[in-house]
Amino acid sequence: MASNNINKLIARTFFKNFFEKTENLSQRNGPSRFGHYSLIEPQKVSAKRDVPAYIPKPTYAETGEPMPPPSEPEIKTKNQIECMAHSCILARRVLREIKSILKPGITTDFVDHTIHEMIINQGAYPSTLNYRGFPKSICTSINNVACHGIPDDRPLQDGDILNIDVTVFFNGYHGDCSEMYEIGTVDEQGKDLIKIAKLCMQKGMDICKPNEKFCNIGTIIEETAKKHGYNIFPAFGGHGIGQYFHGPPDIYHFANDEEGVMKPGMTFTIEPIITQGREEVVVLEDEWTAVSVDNARSAQFENTILITENGYDILTS
Repeated sequence: MASNNINKLIARTFFKNFFEKTENLSQRNGPSRFGHYSLIEPQKVSAKRDVPAYIPKPTYAETGEPMPPPSEPEIKTKNQIECMAHSCILARRVLREIKSILKPGITTDFVDHTIHEMIINQGAYPSTLNYRGFPKSICTSINNVACHGIPDDRPLQDGDILNIDVTVFFNGYHGDCSEMYEIGTVDEQGKDLIKIAKLCMQKGMDICKPNEKFCNIGTIIEETAKKHGYNIFPAFGGHGIGQYFHGPPDIYHFANDEEGVMKPGMTFTIEPIITQGREEVVVLEDEWTAVSVDNARSAQFENTILITENGYDILTS
């Protein structure tokens, strides 16, 4: 789940008014320069799923309010890193295993239910559930949804591109990652968007090492995206992670001059959202679903990484 780093860039409006005013809605397809695909409107959301009482839960599981994170990027001990590694491996395993059920006709609510059961069956808690009131166990973002899509009863359609964002709370630590999936036959523009989104994440990770500036992650990601004709959504960024879901450092995915350098033992996510169109998003009245203002598709990949003495490790590999 992305951290909302630049709230002033996010316009808030009512769902009905947004879709009455946005372009090309009557065609129910994205603009031709972006390919052809269905625009996403939030549908019916089922009731929040239960988590067994015996599963250890984060502090916000009942209240919706997370614990305060540390004020500075945390340097984790060997034991903390080992605990984080287990949660990260579980999150990645869920994303690998869910691929086998993804096909046209199934709903994102069914995907949420399946992943919810996978997570609790491992004695873990789905981190997004009730985090600041989020109603589901995963985020599912399709086509023109940039991030934080809420699983609902819309069936997946042939040609959809889908991001599934999974975070688990296990051994007292969160592990966070997301993956893109092609549903049925995806057009070439969609395939290229996914490929470049993954490249952008990889380029951002590859510069990570002790004493590297955090701001350089954003520089290389934006350069890579623009080189291939894409933009970055600057309103969402990566974040530090541990016993807390979101904390320092903030990881900006665009060129910036923020201070701070990486140190061994730091853990954080890199999760750029690459768009075919403009850099602006609007958050719908559910206060979570962020969609592109011009109906353009976007794609996102995410990993949780650890800074080591010599470089970095992907904890969610």
